Parts: sequence; C-alpha cells; structure tokens
Amino acid sequence: MPSPKDKATDDARDRARRVGNRLYSGSVRPAQDVGHLADDIEGVDVMRVTGTTTTQGDGVGVVIRVSGTASKDWLEPEEITVVRCFELRISPKTEWGDEPRDVDCPRGRPLTFKPWPKSVEIPYERLRKALPRVPRGGTVDERKVRGAVASLHLDPAIHTEVQAEEGVVGVSLRVKPYLDDALDCALAQVAPGRTSVWSPPKIQRMPGEGGCGVGNAIHPMPPPH
Repeated sequence: MPSPKDKATDDARDRARRVGNRLYSGSVRPAQDVGHLADDIEGVDVMRVTGTTTTQGDGVGVVIRVSGTASKDWLEPEEITVVRCFELRISPKTEWGDEPRDVDCPRGRPLTFKPWPKSVEIPYERLRKALPRVPRGGTVDERKVRGAVASLHLDPAIHTEVQAEEGVVGVSLRVKPYLDDALDCALAQVAPGRTSVWSPPKIQRMPGEGGCGVGNAIHPMPPPH
C-alpha cells in the first residue's frame, strides 16, 4: 500500500496537473505571461520560467511549487502535508492532462510578476447616449454619426469604423484584450426609427469570424446555434 507521504505526493502531482490544464491553450504567449497565469492560481508558487514563447523551440517551461495532503490512515485521520515541485511544459506538443514532471525545488523565493497591463474598455453606454436618434421616415446623416463617435475621444487602441449603406449607418468599435483571443467590440446601427448598440456573442468575436466588422453592424449576423 502507498505510504501517506506517497499519497500526499500524488495529491500534489494531481494539483500540478490541474494547473497545467488551466495553462493549456492554443494561444501564442510569451514565457512571462505563462508564468504569471500560473502565479495567479491560488496555492501555486512559480519558482522558474524558461523559454521565450509557447511556440518557439520547446515552448515554455514553468516550475511550480504546490502542496499535497493525505490522511495518515483510516484509524488516524490526521493529515500530513508535503510540498513538491513539478515542471509543466506549454508548447504546441502539449496535450490536455499531460503528466507534470517531478523536479527538485529550486533554491530561493518564488518569482514575482508585475501587474497585468490594463485592458482598454469600450464605452458602450457613452456610445449609446452619443448616437443620434432619427425619426421614422427621416434620413440618417453619416456626418452626425461620425461626429458623435469623435465626441467620445476614444483611446487610440480602439479601432473605429463607420460606414453608410442603404440609408443605414453602422459603427464598429473594437479592441483586442491582452489575454483573450476574442475581440471586445461594440456594434451600433443608426437607422430611421431605431438606434441600437450591442456586442456580438463571443463565438462571432473570435479571429476570422468577422463578428466585429462594421458589416455586421449594418447586416447583423444571425445568433449562433
């Protein structure tokens, strides 16, 4: 039968495996970001980060320190705790549920990381209030829509598109969040009798889906099934 110490080590290894699953991603990330993501997980100390990006060479290696617990035995419910280190490898070859590699814990204190860059926020409500309302039977003035968008003095990181077609003016404001593959975007449509502002579902905001394009503001895509 495994000893309580072995069981506690297995528990620590299982925790490390779950950390690896949370880091698993098809995104290209620099090594420091991978380490930072691991450091954000409760109960995880990041001891070492190697590599450049998740797609260069062997990818990114992260040595983490975690604890594991186990009861001494069923007659003695007192728990013992061990602290162990494991290396996680994040690369295109990484698979979900990969076994973390047992390693000796590096000397010294855990690594520390600078705060994440602040993501630029799109001012949905300000956009909604600024856009003109056109009565039914009226004509939408593209210049007024452009002026309303300009009045918001948006952060330069927000990409803006305004386009008129068949009496309707569409607006697209979009920005790439630091850690998310999906774009953050606000679409607006100004038409006679209706001014609408919305954000497409995430699946339409993924790269290549076109959900954040101004065309989707003029001719909205149907909701995903």
